[in-house]
Amino acid sequence: MNNMDNLFHPSLETALLKLDPEDGEQIMEYFKTHALLSREKALLQASVREQKKLLVENAKLKKDIEQLRTQLQDKQKRRTAKALFSQAPPPKNLSSASSTSANQRPSPAGATAAVPATSSSSSSSQEGREKQGRRRRGERKGARLTSDSVSLGAESQIDASRLDLRVGRILSVRRHSLAEAMIIQEVDLGENAPRTVVSKLGEKTHLDELQGSLAVLLCNVKASKMRGVVSQARLLCCSASDDSVELLAPPTGSVPGDRVTFLSFPGEPDRELQSKQRVWELLQPDLKVDSKGVANYKGCAFEVKGKGLCRAPSFTNCTIR
Repeated sequence: MNNMDNLFHPSLETALLKLDPEDGEQIMEYFKTHALLSREKALLQASVREQKKLLVENAKLKKDIEQLRTQLQDKQKRRTAKALFSQAPPPKNLSSASSTSANQRPSPAGATAAVPATSSSSSSSQEGREKQGRRRRGERKGARLTSDSVSLGAESQIDASRLDLRVGRILSVRRHSLAEAMIIQEVDLGENAPRTVVSKLGEKTHLDELQGSLAVLLCNVKASKMRGVVSQARLLCCSASDDSVELLAPPTGSVPGDRVTFLSFPGEPDRELQSKQRVWELLQPDLKVDSKGVANYKGCAFEVKGKGLCRAPSFTNCTIR
């Protein structure tokens, strides 16, 4: 039997069936339905009472929260007023002002009594001006130190993104008249005029092989004289030993002026590398050619976007200089 059947005793149902065999079952169903509706009504009334109770409690909590918020606002206002009052300049001492005015009045002995007061007031004003000047100099010094620290923080980041590496085409090649190991090249870097580059490639380098070839150059080095000839860029070479040197080759399809970048080190290069920062000297040990012949910095390849990677023509596992 279900729960509704438990509401009525079996003898009641039997008695109804005996009294009215035709409608006894319908009457019994009516009683069961009425009992179920009565129970649901009672449950609904109980839930309404609980809901009203919760509404009252919520209203009380809301009122308490508003009171706490008002108290916090009052405390904040008092703190602000106290801070402003503590920062305000102290009022002038009335007694000192009256004494100063008394000193400024002519004494019976004559005007000589007013002279010390005038000298003391002028000395105090001079001391005040000196203190103010020292304070301003301190502020300027602090601002200068802050700007210097910011610039030092910006310069402390040293990675390959600071190198302005570009593809260039060697237009002409000749040996340096004062040094057989040095070679002078005129290189097209996609600018208005070619740059003169002095490189130390060794006496065994064949000049005919260099002319007309593409190379990778460091373009933001400071121009410097090398045996009387000003060099305006640095030619990047792969070096297996002092005698074995070959140019780092850009990817096929590169043209003069193409930038060489590093995917893991984005950013714009320095306008000019400062010699005192030794950026190139610090980065050069991490510029290498891997086992596949690809040039990289800390595992990140030299890349000309959209055209490919820079490689050593024949060397592997060697340094770049």
